[in-house]
Amino acid sequence: MVPAREPELAAPADLPYSFCSQPRSLASRPKYRRQFNAAETEKVPLHHCNIMIDPRVVRGNVLSVHHPQPSTPEVKRQRRAQKQGLARRLTHEKIPTGTPEPVEGREHVYVQTELYLEEISDRVIEVDGECQTDEFLDRPPTPLFIPAKTGKDVATQIEEGELFDFDIEVKPILEVLVGKTVEQALLEVMEEEELAQLWSHQRAFAELRNAEFAELQRLEEQDRRIREEKERRRLEHLEKLRKQKETAEKIAARAFAQRYLADLIPSVFSNLHESGFFYDPIERDIETQFFPWLMSEVEETLQKKVLGRVMLDSLIRMVVEKRLDEFSRPPPPPPEAPVEEPRATDAAPQVSAEADADDQAVEEGEEEGEEGGEGE
Repeated sequence: MVPAREPELAAPADLPYSFCSQPRSLASRPKYRRQFNAAETEKVPLHHCNIMIDPRVVRGNVLSVHHPQPSTPEVKRQRRAQKQGLARRLTHEKIPTGTPEPVEGREHVYVQTELYLEEISDRVIEVDGECQTDEFLDRPPTPLFIPAKTGKDVATQIEEGELFDFDIEVKPILEVLVGKTVEQALLEVMEEEELAQLWSHQRAFAELRNAEFAELQRLEEQDRRIREEKERRRLEHLEKLRKQKETAEKIAARAFAQRYLADLIPSVFSNLHESGFFYDPIERDIETQFFPWLMSEVEETLQKKVLGRVMLDSLIRMVVEKRLDEFSRPPPPPPEAPVEEPRATDAAPQVSAEADADDQAVEEGEEEGEEGGEGE
């Protein structure tokens, strides 16, 4: 338990809170643990220590530095007055008994309700007894108290019929039971009839509500069909107006196109005719088939004539060069022997024959050239 005295040694301001007290001796401890019964527990006042208002309990962050309040004489005087007032209230406080106060004209009487009765006397019987037990042992459980029998037993004989007559005493009880039973039965019957009426009213109300609900659904469905029909007619009218507008636009566009294209078709045909899209198939066949073939044949003939002329020019050049070589040579020496003369005569006809052949070739070339010029 936390001591209730003030700390005598105050800690410095820069150190956390600490508590110090003077050393003192411990009180003697009893040998057995003290056990309180119910009566003693009610009589002994309980002192509870509230740590929420204890100034020695540090509240808040325990890691921070706690600066205790200075202990001035005024503060000590206030605390001392508070403690004295609390002790005075606890002293004058009375624990109420478990039994309420008796009503006017009556008083409480103590009656023994234990299992075993005992004689009540003003003198308490005292008996000395000693017992040696081990040290620091728990107190053994208290044995069940059975007081010694004292006094004299007295009995009273009660004959049959002296206290009460069953037939006479049971009549009001039966009347009450039967009356309560009949009353409860009548209440139950009335409750059942009331429940039946409530159920009939509920069924009638449910039928009426169902009929009204069906009528409401019918009206809602009729309203929905009318709205759908109105919406469908509106959409059909809008579609009809759209189609009429579209038809009018198409007619206007067709008339405008006819007016715009009235002079366009002849100009287009003329442009196409000039561009060559419209042509005579025979003329096109002559231009694409006959003229290319004719030009190729003429070109081939011209190439042959040019080739003949080139060959003729080369022959003429060869003959001229050959004759030039022959004329540019010195004349041969006269023959010394008569035997070589016939050889000279034989050579002359050969030269003349060669010259005649050259002249004939030149004449043939000139004739071919004239034919070619005539053909062109």
